[in-house]
Amino acid sequence: MNSRPFHFQPTDFPASPGVYLMKGAQGKILYVGKAKSLRSRLSSYFRADTGHTPKTKALVARIAAVDVLLTATEKEALLLESSLIKKHRPRYNLVLKDDKQYILFKLDKNAAYPRLTFTRKVERDGSAYFGPFTSAAAARRTWKEIGRAFPLRKCSDKALANRIRPCLFQHIGQCLAPCVNEVPRDEYMELVRRVEAFLSGRSGELLRGLEREMLAASENLDFERAAKLRDLVRAVKKTVEGQAAVLPDPVDLDVLGLSAGPGRSPKPGEGDPDALEDVPRGLGASILFVRQGRLLDKRDFYWPNLDPADAAEAVRGVLGQFYRAESYVPPRILLPEAAVSAPAMPGEDGDGGWELAAETLADLRGAPVKLAGPRGKNERKLMELAEVNAARAFAERGREADFAAMSARLAKALHLAESPRRIETVDVSHLGGADVRVGCVVFEDGRPKKSDYRLYAFPELQGASDDYLSLASFVPRRLASGPPFPDLLLIDGGKGQIRAVERAMQEAGQAGLFPLASIVKSGRSAADMEDRVFLPGRKNPVNLAPGSQELLFLQRLRDAAHAFCLGGQRRARKKTALKSEVASLPGVGPKTAKLLFTHFGTVEAMRRASLEDLAALPGFGITKARKVSDLLSGLGAPDDPAEAFGDVPGPQAAGVRRSS
Repeated sequence: MNSRPFHFQPTDFPASPGVYLMKGAQGKILYVGKAKSLRSRLSSYFRADTGHTPKTKALVARIAAVDVLLTATEKEALLLESSLIKKHRPRYNLVLKDDKQYILFKLDKNAAYPRLTFTRKVERDGSAYFGPFTSAAAARRTWKEIGRAFPLRKCSDKALANRIRPCLFQHIGQCLAPCVNEVPRDEYMELVRRVEAFLSGRSGELLRGLEREMLAASENLDFERAAKLRDLVRAVKKTVEGQAAVLPDPVDLDVLGLSAGPGRSPKPGEGDPDALEDVPRGLGASILFVRQGRLLDKRDFYWPNLDPADAAEAVRGVLGQFYRAESYVPPRILLPEAAVSAPAMPGEDGDGGWELAAETLADLRGAPVKLAGPRGKNERKLMELAEVNAARAFAERGREADFAAMSARLAKALHLAESPRRIETVDVSHLGGADVRVGCVVFEDGRPKKSDYRLYAFPELQGASDDYLSLASFVPRRLASGPPFPDLLLIDGGKGQIRAVERAMQEAGQAGLFPLASIVKSGRSAADMEDRVFLPGRKNPVNLAPGSQELLFLQRLRDAAHAFCLGGQRRARKKTALKSEVASLPGVGPKTAKLLFTHFGTVEAMRRASLEDLAALPGFGITKARKVSDLLSGLGAPDDPAEAFGDVPGPQAAGVRRSS
């Protein structure tokens, strides 16, 4: 920080519109702002007892210089401010980290045979645009549903001009194939109008028209056309069921809701130990997209360094960065009352700059845009819904921020090059050397990724009762699985277990491919039960405080691996016991038992099989099938969910030998 604080002189700055850039000691831009009067706006930062927010106090303490860029109007200043924020991404500005453009449907009505396509840009070309969709997968699912109901062409203009035979969509009834068929343009454009009515939210009007046509076709004995219309009505109704009607009128609007964190906590400042700096817990935001009275989608944001006092700035930042020339801008945007009613900042118009923001959005839309708070019961409910989604965004992103901070501390404690995002944890379980299993659980960003869980069986180690050998055998199997490799491999065990894995990786020629650590209880007495964490080549354990977030997280990983591995080992043991039990049934034997398990998989499936299913097996007849069915009915179910996934007894209760 610059030891010479910035001294503000009002006469150094003009009383005209423009943009100001606040810079730190190293010349880095800390904040970009705009004002109708630069002198008045900048003076407000350096007055005593101004009631600044914690973020503004921290900003002012770091200012070393202020540069200004003059503009002819305040609107030009607003546009320049938005451009500079996107370019420099200053630390103390609100920045939308995910400011990509979202997917829209485009219906090009100027084409001879229009088609429905995806786009991320709105152009003033006479096309109709619908959306936005924040999820490409959701947009594609909707597109497919529309394609099933309305058989518009799917191919490009080039393919349309050069195709000599219809594509697969025509064969499955999802395209009229204007490329090769003589499709009357009036008939095709009627289909286009139906698609436009459906996407515009006029589904009730569309359904009533289709039902009238269906009844008319039926009365005229044109049952083939009536059946097609009936199927179309069903398809439209099914698609509409997935859209929630939130307003009685078919209007387009966006709803911006905010939610703040539970409070702030003090943080020691630099230099003076008595100086405290308030650290906001964050501010969440959610934009609901309502199209033709139906809730289409939403988008969430989170800023860890803002609090309720920054609500107006947050809303202005979203309006300036989220909506662009290529975006779809609705005619009305609902804003939180706290932001709309916030007093204007010095150097701004008396309305807080909302009229200027509306004019800027109107230029983007090419038509008027109204910014206002909610009015009426329905709009207030929508704002409440947006605030609930913002609170959820705050909670989810807040957990992510907390995990990132904890992960950074964990990386420092374990001497990792970077914070571990993907952590794999392994554990060994067996019963006296029988049914050896090594379980590997995966956590990414602090959450379990169960699709990547793996349970490794080692029949060649039957009777070995050697945890070190089991872990050494696991290593080549894991390496053969390939990436993604973990940022940290955590082993349930002590120094011996971690050394076994380290040696196996060296023998495989992959030493140092990913970091290793192990976690183990230090003793069995009541006074010596704290878990300890070891690193390769280090005699003493890592210094992690008991009850710290880092240690608790590692314990959670270890417990997840233990439960997964032990549950898999128990299921394998039960399956082995049942196979032996089936093979010991009178008149069954090993070959018949193998045939039964190969065909049915489980004893429960065998018990449910009919006599005809059993009699159809090779070497079976109705007599043997009846005898085997009677014998199987006396066996228990092989897969007990309560045993497999419920409360799993500890190793002593289960009689399981596992790594300590």
